[in-house]
Amino acid sequence: MTKAWELVFGDLNRNKQKPRPTGITMVLDKCQGVQAVTDLLPLSGDYIDHWKFSFGTSTLLSENVLHQKISLLKKRDIVVYPGGTLAEYAVVKGVCREYMRHAKSIGFNGIEISDGTIHLSSAARRDAIIYAADLGLTVIAEVGKKDPANQPSAEDMAKQALSDFQSGAEWVIVEARESGKGYGVFNADGTVNEGDVDTIAEILGDHIDHLVWEAPLKNQQEYFIIRFGPDVCLGNIKPPDVLGLETMRIGLRFETFRKVVEELEVDT
Repeated sequence: MTKAWELVFGDLNRNKQKPRPTGITMVLDKCQGVQAVTDLLPLSGDYIDHWKFSFGTSTLLSENVLHQKISLLKKRDIVVYPGGTLAEYAVVKGVCREYMRHAKSIGFNGIEISDGTIHLSSAARRDAIIYAADLGLTVIAEVGKKDPANQPSAEDMAKQALSDFQSGAEWVIVEARESGKGYGVFNADGTVNEGDVDTIAEILGDHIDHLVWEAPLKNQQEYFIIRFGPDVCLGNIKPPDVLGLETMRIGLRFETFRKVVEELEVDT
């Protein structure tokens, strides 16, 4: 689809073809109605790759509403999945495989495997990833903990992510929750712990292209785009913020445009 300014600024658009090999944007959905999704997709659908129904919110929707939302999203080549907390609940209840099969029957084309609240053995985590992949679901694993007093080291998160990739996960998310403060690679004030990012990047190597950094705050998004480039994978993006993030990716916001200006000034 031709963009409104393409004749003048055709160089600004990133690769619009989905599924993108990297540079994905994951949206966190807490309470988007069918009409809200219908209105959003013509505006931002080209720039949304993953859509997560946060926590267990999908369990509170009627089957009809859930079907409508999933159908709308999948028509735009978006991977749609319930949040990892619901999978953890299924593990605790002893119905993990039933949960995955039902997720697929509902229409979800992705599943998240995490242990942000529970303890999941390495074997159980690997088996869950393999089973979901065998069902034909896109597997998104998540590393990190939701308890602010029980945060794993960057090295431990990276090693778990590497193991998840080796088990068959297509994407791995680094936990940051909605706040982006005091979790994962973020300090209590929301600033980035660059040493932790360095550690994860070194351990993961080429797998870094499929690592999704939850980055709900603008300063965090700026950091990762400048650090890894516009095709870094970012998650926990609010639905109204998708276009704003995309303009940051392509250099049309101060945070990244200033780098473009500096480079042009050097060339001239």
